[in-house]
Parts: sequence; C-alpha cells; structure tokens
Amino acid sequence: MFKYFVLFGFIMVLFYKSKRSLHMLQQNLYNENNRYLKWVFQNYKDYFDIDVIIVGISLIGSYVIFDLNIISNLCMIILFGLSVILAIKWCNKLKKDQNKKPLVVTARIKRLIFTTFILYLIPSLVLIFSVDIRLDWLLIFLVSTMMLFNNLVIFVANIVNYPFERCVYYHFKRMAQKKLNSMENLKVIGITGSYGKTSSKNILSEILNVKYNTLPTPRNLNTYNGLIMTVNNYMDKFTDIFIAEMGAYVRGEIKGLCNLVHPKYGILTTIGTAHLETFGSEENIVKGKFELIESLPQDGFAILNADDPKQVSYKLKNKVRTIWIGIDNDMSDVRAINIRCSNKGTSFDVVLKGDKNKYNFTTKLLGKHNVYNILAGIACGIQFNIEMDDLIYAVRGVSPVEHRLELKRLGDFYMIDDAYNSNPVGAKNACDVLGMMPGIKVVVTPGMIELGDKEFEYNKIFGMQIAEKADYAVLIGEHKTKPIYDGLIEKGFDKNKIVVFNDVRDAYPFVQSLVGKEEVYALFENDLPDTYNE
Repeated sequence: MFKYFVLFGFIMVLFYKSKRSLHMLQQNLYNENNRYLKWVFQNYKDYFDIDVIIVGISLIGSYVIFDLNIISNLCMIILFGLSVILAIKWCNKLKKDQNKKPLVVTARIKRLIFTTFILYLIPSLVLIFSVDIRLDWLLIFLVSTMMLFNNLVIFVANIVNYPFERCVYYHFKRMAQKKLNSMENLKVIGITGSYGKTSSKNILSEILNVKYNTLPTPRNLNTYNGLIMTVNNYMDKFTDIFIAEMGAYVRGEIKGLCNLVHPKYGILTTIGTAHLETFGSEENIVKGKFELIESLPQDGFAILNADDPKQVSYKLKNKVRTIWIGIDNDMSDVRAINIRCSNKGTSFDVVLKGDKNKYNFTTKLLGKHNVYNILAGIACGIQFNIEMDDLIYAVRGVSPVEHRLELKRLGDFYMIDDAYNSNPVGAKNACDVLGMMPGIKVVVTPGMIELGDKEFEYNKIFGMQIAEKADYAVLIGEHKTKPIYDGLIEKGFDKNKIVVFNDVRDAYPFVQSLVGKEEVYALFENDLPDTYNE
C-alpha cells in the first residue's frame, strides 16, 4: 500500500512540473526552429531545483526504508511527510510565479498532456504491479529521473506527436486554401517588417474600414497556423480585404506565408535587428522581409519606407509598382511634414507627389513611428480610391493599439504602455515620446532580447537614451538589465534613481510613491515572456 502513497507524491510534483514545461513549449512555438530545446539548455538549472531534488530523495528514501524495514516506521513517516510538505511548498511557489501570458489549453496541448501521461504511466504501472524488489527500485529511480528531467520528457512527447500534428496542420491548411480560392474578389494585403507590423495592420484596418469590410489577423497571429486559423475561423463571404500580418524568425518563412495566402499588395514597415539571433545576420533579415515584396504580382503594389536605408538600397527582383512613404525624404510619394506631438496625440500635414495641396491629419496615437504606420494606411487608401476627407476622418478615429505606446491613467499616474516586444528603434521612439511629457518621467523595463551578439550593445545604448529622457529608471531583472545599468551610469545618471526589481508587479507601488505635486508619466517598455523570468 505504501508504494501508492509514494507514487502519489511523484504525481503531485509531476503535475506542476509538466504544466510549466508545457507552458514554455507553447511560448516557444512548440519547438519551432528548436526554440524550446534552446530554452531547455539555457535554463538547465531548472532541472536542479533544490526543493524538487529533496522531494525525490525523500520519496525514494521513505520507500527504501519501508521496503527493507531497516528503520522504524516513525522515521519512514517523517521522511515521507517531509517530501509531501516540500512538494506542497514547491507547488505553491509555482502557483505564485508571474505568468504574463498563461498556458492556453488548446487541442494540441490536450494531446500533449495525453502523450506525457502515457510516457509516465507505463513505468508507473509496472511499479505498482511489480513483485520483484530490484525492479521496484529500478522503476522508482526511472520515474524520479523523469520527474527531474521533465522538460525533456515534454520534448519527447512533442516529437511523438509531431506526425499527427502535421496531419492536423495540412488538413486545416487545405480548408483555408479552399476558402481563399473560392473568394475571387478578395483583396489580400501582406504586412511585414522587423517591428511595427501589428500597429500598422490595425491602423490600416481602421482606415480602410471607412469603405471596405476588412479582416486583419487577430492579435499577433502572424505564423502559418495563425493565418490558417484566421481564414478558417474569421473570414466570411462579406470580407472585402484580408490584411495578413507576417512574422518570421528565419529566411523562407515569409515566402511560405505568401504561398499560403497569395497577397497582391504588400507593406514593409521598418527593417531592423529584431530576431537577429535566429536570422543569423542583418543581410538575412533584409532578404527575409523582402520575400513579401518579391512575391507580389506585377499588377499589385508595394508600400515601402523611403526613410529606411535598408529598403532604399535594396535591389528588387521583380517589377511590382512601389509607393514610397516618408518623413525625412522629400522624394517620398506620400510624405508627412510639420509633425507636432503632445500628450494629447499627434498632428501633421500630408503632401502627395505631384499635388501642391497640404492635407492636415490628427490622431490620438503617439510617436513618430506611428506617423509612418498612418502614412502607409493613407497610401493604401488612396490606391483603393478612398476620398481624402474620408481618410482624414478615419485617421482621427484610429484607436491606440493595446500595449503599443498606449497612454492611460493608472491610479494617480499616467502609464505609457509599450509592453509588447521592444526593439532598438521602438525603444528610442518610446523614450522620445516620454521626453515630451510634463512632470516626473519614469522608465520601467526588463530590456530587449533576441538581438544576438548585439544584445548587450543595444541595451547599453537604450540605457543611455533613458538617461537623457527619464528622471527614474526601474529595471526588471538584475542580470538581464546589467547593460542598461551600465549605459545609465556612463551617461552620469543618478545611482539613487535606479531601482531594480525581479518582478514587474513591484514597480507599480514604487511609481505610485513618486506621485506628488507633479504628474508622473511611467513608460513600461517591453514585457518579456515567461521564458525569460529570472
């Protein structure tokens, strides 16, 4: 009977370890481009959590004591009780961990849970029904080892399920392609870039909605599965325009997305160093992003940024018509001038090549980079025969994009929420926006990630930019933010105004404590996924 109690102890710990491992697998796109496997080896200390090790040793020890009857039953009960107490403590610690994006129990996750259950069930059943003492001990050791290396067990479960998941993928892919082929009048616009994709997509959708029924990909569903899900679940016969956001981590992915939805029109936001680690080089990033433009047919058009040197210098391999937007480049086809920003929003004039008129636009959005996104929407709207007055009206009504320089009142201070996926250009833009605000200015950030061997350099520069605009710097994660700290100090920032927390939730009461006679504006720049928790 006692072996059942031991098994129960293992199961309790396994439940919470498996939940965390599945969570990390999901956040790492089910090991696409070996992302999960890299996370596993980068977080090897996860295997050796002292509480888990003690729980395992205590469970095994109590079982051995019981089996060999070498110490009193009281000692066995104490040892087993210790393992249960530590297991409960460890599980409670996991419950309290900050999960910015919780595990979503999809059909795929349910299938992984079933496979993981089978992987653990086989040795457990043998343990329960075995009569050979040595076999008992062997299986106890096997189950405890699998518990310790649970991350790798989940990895094996993902491999086991892979053939079936590919069949599921191809089934839904065929459904999506069939629907797209049946909609002859559907206009498909692809949007990609190193950053600004989601903002540009949402802004474009709101602008085109004054005349057309648009369907943008929801949230950040910019992968193969995301586009397939959008077409199958959200597209209907009333959709006039499908706006497909396209993300990528390596070359060839955007080309594959184009082969899936066949865009006729394309928008390239800005090319930078986002995902440099997975692309391998800046040249690969540029070529990867231009896969969208080079997939467009000649009777379509591409909207490119004339202020981006990487786009201006690129030699296109097809003859698609290009429309250039810009602010600094006076050769742009659609250009913004006289830009004025405040904590109420942004106003600017638009001039068109060959047109002597100036068209005044106002928006609730903050930041110069949002002007680029609006220009892309205006350029596209003009091509789709939307009147200028309607475009002015549409831009005035564009809503701030959630977590992208979204200004909102939080308690007694103003929060500039720029939590989604920071990058070097976006971080500088956010600092510039903060600098325009009155009162006390605070930056709360864990820094930037996935910048390859330039990560330290860019985060240090970010620290210098913070020093020029902010009165206080709140750094989340002492190890990750070391380069930001170095940049702050190098710029002569007051050490007493640098605060370090390991949990972003601790930043809110600190910012609140700064409220006094002056208004407080706090920029929350980037919110790393749970895979980067310290």
